[in-house]
Amino acid sequence: MSGSTLGTLFGVTNFGESHGPAIGCVVDGCPPGMRLAAADIQRDLDRRKPGTSRHVTQRKEPDTVEILSGTFEGVTTGTPIALVIRNEDQKSRDYGNIAETFRPGHADYSYWQKYGVRDYRGGGRQSARLTAPTVAAGAIARKWLGENHGVVIRAYLAQLGEIAVPFRSWDDVDDRDANPFFVADLGFVAQLEAYMDALRKSGDSVGARVNVVASGMPVGWGEPIYDRLDADIAHAMMGINAVKGVEIGAGFASVAQKGTDHGDEMTPAGFLSNHAGGILGGISTGQDVTVSIALKPTSSIRLPRRSIDKAGNPVTLETHGRHDPCVGIRAAPIAEGVLAIVLMDHALRHRAQCAGVSTGTPQVPARA
Repeated sequence: MSGSTLGTLFGVTNFGESHGPAIGCVVDGCPPGMRLAAADIQRDLDRRKPGTSRHVTQRKEPDTVEILSGTFEGVTTGTPIALVIRNEDQKSRDYGNIAETFRPGHADYSYWQKYGVRDYRGGGRQSARLTAPTVAAGAIARKWLGENHGVVIRAYLAQLGEIAVPFRSWDDVDDRDANPFFVADLGFVAQLEAYMDALRKSGDSVGARVNVVASGMPVGWGEPIYDRLDADIAHAMMGINAVKGVEIGAGFASVAQKGTDHGDEMTPAGFLSNHAGGILGGISTGQDVTVSIALKPTSSIRLPRRSIDKAGNPVTLETHGRHDPCVGIRAAPIAEGVLAIVLMDHALRHRAQCAGVSTGTPQVPARA
């Protein structure tokens, strides 16, 4: 199956199925000499893994990562890094009733029409379980970006259904014991818990919005026209399960802005705004790269829905099993990992082509 590799110089090839023996990825292009242990990757996997609260799927997967290659004596060698995560809590029997039918909102129908065969156990290759290897690869990229460029990548849940949660503090996002939602204001947690409890009881699902920010960005990453940094970010973010929209900077709010508002003025002290989201002409400006993604409501719900079977006959389908009533709750570490992969790829591409470029013009500070 094509379409399983992301990146050019830093490439990530994802493999596996939801209910297969394991999932994983091969990371190619990581420079040699970086210290790397499983613990460096496990932290991000633990933030994404299922069963962490009553508000997400209760599938109990430890998501323990194994590094099979690409390191020697705790240091990257420059050769492909193979990562594997064993599936340990599959319940394939939960999906027996959909073997001959297509779940509304899922890729069952499109996979069947394209390949003529589909793994219906948990969605097989189309499952959001396959975001775990992406998070693992992103952890490697995040470590390299931090150590070599000081880039910090963080994400938070900005909206859950109709409840918008404004940004207050990264400290609130990091308080995982008190904050199972990755929101940036702990004052909203009780309201969100009540909302999710009612939603789960109703059997329905809801969408979400997640914002991800890369700070400490250098100037100059990205390429014009077809390989723009923002284009590659949008392409990669749309590869996350359930993502139906991507905004860079002001995004669709740009439609209502005047040019006098949208254009980010520069002074010797710094930029006066960041409506461009840290990218101009497909190339980073040194400001924060800001991205927002919209995730659709979970398609697997227990309420009856109309569909068809493989013979084209009408059926009424109820989906049972362990599902997230809102996939966006666990999407923050996924968005962080995807952005890290794209940024590292462009960092290496920039180094390959433009490492010796010097303009003599001082860099405009990211903020006034």
